[in-house]
Amino acid sequence: MIMKSRLLRYSRRLLKGAALACCASLLVASKAPSLLEQVKVSGKLVVLSQNGPTTYFEDANGNYTGFEYGMLKAFAKELGVKLEIRDVHDLSHLFRELENPESGAHLAAAGLTVTPERRAQVRFAPSYFEIRQQVIYRLGESRPRSVADLADKNIAVIAGSAHAEQLRKLSHRYPDLTWEEISDVDAMELVEMVHEGKYHYAIVDSNAYAVHRGLYPNTHIAFNLTQFQPVSWAFPRGDDDSLYRAARNFMLRANTSGLVAELRELYFGHVSKMNVGGAQTFAQLTRDRLPNWREELQKAADKYELDWELLAALSYQESHWNPRAKSPTGVRGLMMLTRATAREMGVNRLDPIESIDGGARYFVQVRDKIPERIREPDRTWMALAAYNIGYGHLEDARVLTQKLGGNADRWSDVRDNLPLLAKRQHYKHLKHGYARGWEPVTYVQNIRHYQALLTWTSRIEEQRLAAAAANDDGESLADAPLAEASGSAPAL
Repeated sequence: MIMKSRLLRYSRRLLKGAALACCASLLVASKAPSLLEQVKVSGKLVVLSQNGPTTYFEDANGNYTGFEYGMLKAFAKELGVKLEIRDVHDLSHLFRELENPESGAHLAAAGLTVTPERRAQVRFAPSYFEIRQQVIYRLGESRPRSVADLADKNIAVIAGSAHAEQLRKLSHRYPDLTWEEISDVDAMELVEMVHEGKYHYAIVDSNAYAVHRGLYPNTHIAFNLTQFQPVSWAFPRGDDDSLYRAARNFMLRANTSGLVAELRELYFGHVSKMNVGGAQTFAQLTRDRLPNWREELQKAADKYELDWELLAALSYQESHWNPRAKSPTGVRGLMMLTRATAREMGVNRLDPIESIDGGARYFVQVRDKIPERIREPDRTWMALAAYNIGYGHLEDARVLTQKLGGNADRWSDVRDNLPLLAKRQHYKHLKHGYARGWEPVTYVQNIRHYQALLTWTSRIEEQRLAAAAANDDGESLADAPLAEASGSAPAL
């Protein structure tokens, strides 16, 4: 009887434990999924951003690209979901959308500067970039050298920007500061306003001005309004921080794994320290000479499956789009072909149309020599270097890069070692000997910069033509529905 009683009590405890376990499992099952789980179940990451050269934009083939896009795409891939970008023109609206639970937005990534005011409003992931706020002025006008010199001048800033926040802080000490916060514009448009004399000054981020300055040669940096400030992704505040923690861990890895450095090189490594004279010349010749050859450049680019802006940038670097150009070394024509290369391509190098076709075909032949395992865009940058210095010297630089512990298949590593071809301690051991290795470094950087400027001006031209067509049809863009004005890019 005693044994039977013990067994009965034991059975009751087992049943009670099973019941408790069942209740616990039901509670777990009924618990709402976390935001991270919701994102994965939905299959998409919804991001608020602003279209532009430092964030995301369409390339010549209609594909999305850009620094922010590269980061976001990598994060979405890690989560196993598609990326959906919603373009929001106004920064103030962007933050309101982010804080609105019904908007469906998960985060904002638009080159957002981290400030104390914004920290009180949203939650920031670890920084992946740093910028300085810069005061831009028009050449020929008096250059301001301090905040005191900005008093009683008309200053343009983007509405809701960190620049406006900074001016509000400074106005306590400098009460004569006046500025205008402009909605639905980007940094490039502010610089253009200063370039055209519509405003005395504008305040923009240093990376944005570096990308745009070649388009507006009459502008220059007056002084830095701030020291370096962090840039990061913003998340809405709330009890559920699962997605934020995933982004934080991703960003910490991205900073240490080399992803951020790789994307910075890809999207900002071309930024050239073009002087004022060089910028003015490029702007003038883009307006006066490029239209004469644009159609032929586009035809050749289509024929050889190249971006026409790349071919145009290459010909500008070679001849400034001058069909009669001639160098002291004897290369001639729009693409500055040697006599031997022109003969090999079967073209008359003094005929601009033949020169364009021959130069494009020769570039493709050089690029085809580059090992197929080398990914784009490194393959194109190396091909440009070989176009300039010769394929043999490029191979020497790759061999040297490998010997010195670098990656011979990465342009940034080869670029760093190309100047060593001019040093006897290195070139005496190389098959092709001495070369002016610093020249292709500048050459490639310039072409990348020119290509970026031409690509962006092409996008601007398309947007302006579209706006003009809409106005001709009697439709005001300002009256367009909000869904169109701040529409979303397709899931990618």
